Amino acid sequence: MKKTAAAKKAASAHRGASAKKAAAPAKRAASAKKAASAEKATPVKKAAAARKATSSRKATSSKKAAPAKKAASVKKAPAAKKVVVAPKKAAARVKAAPAKAVVHPPGDESRTALVRRARRINRELAEVFPYAHPELDFENPFQLVVATVLSAQTTDLRVNQTTPSLFAKYPTPEDLAAANPEEVEEILRPCGFFRAKTKSVIGLSKALVEEFGGEVPGRLEDLVKLPGVGRKTAFVVLGNAFGRPGITVDTHFQRLVRRWQWTGETDPDKIEAAVGALFPKSDWTDLSHHVIWHGRRICHARKPACGACPIAPLCPAYGEGETDPEKAKKLLKYEKGGFPGQRLKPPQAYLDAGGRPAPPLGAG
Repeated sequence: MKKTAAAKKAASAHRGASAKKAAAPAKRAASAKKAASAEKATPVKKAAAARKATSSRKATSSKKAAPAKKAASVKKAPAAKKVVVAPKKAAARVKAAPAKAVVHPPGDESRTALVRRARRINRELAEVFPYAHPELDFENPFQLVVATVLSAQTTDLRVNQTTPSLFAKYPTPEDLAAANPEEVEEILRPCGFFRAKTKSVIGLSKALVEEFGGEVPGRLEDLVKLPGVGRKTAFVVLGNAFGRPGITVDTHFQRLVRRWQWTGETDPDKIEAAVGALFPKSDWTDLSHHVIWHGRRICHARKPACGACPIAPLCPAYGEGETDPEKAKKLLKYEKGGFPGQRLKPPQAYLDAGGRPAPPLGAG
């Protein structure tokens, strides 16, 4: 009985083991199928997970971008204000510089520096042109005022070629006041604008006879009342015939003082006031001669001879003309001889036998 029970138990155990062994391949096959299905599903899940992650990142970036945009808009606001304000300041500076050159010198130069530079330029020019003087021939104030009126829109050389015949025939204001206009026009024809100039010189001669007893007045307010006489002509007469200081603002003077940035004014009267404030009154007449001579001989309107200019280190406009020394020398205007000079003559041409500057012709 006992053996039978044990045999039954062993047989059942054997059957269970064999069943397990038989079931093992089935389980392995099932697990293999499950793993295969899982492997097939993995790319799909991964793709879904990737899409989910991408969407979440986009959402996150969009959330972060919103404050960034707000911050950018906040930051841009001050920038917009700067853009609006900056041009106003720049425009104000541009307008302020040339407004009143006496108070506001052009550029960044201080008032004191401008005065020092201007006076040094005048000293340098005085050494270059110690013989500078009016280049109109005259023997008395009457001849000077007439010659200065005739010099408008022409050269001093042309006037000096014309006035000898005029003064030989009409030596006094009384003679010219009673002259036949047609005869005077014929004499003045080479000067250009001869009809208008004839009317002026006859008119001023009559005014001298009727209002001043045939004498040229020595006051500015009287001179400017004469026909054809403005402030420029009046200062030429006052400075060179009466020894009273004055600034002659002709075309050369205007061009150079603006080129040197002494003033930004364009009106002759304002230029006169601005430049006059930079110098002692006693320097005004000689200053006018120095500047005009320099403008006629070296600092020309179209081709300034920068490379041969004695004041080049002091000139803000250096480089507007020829800077090569050899080429610049060819631009200098020389005269072979004789007076007056529309062209630069060597300094020794103006020296007397003792080596001293010769006195200006027409000065006495």
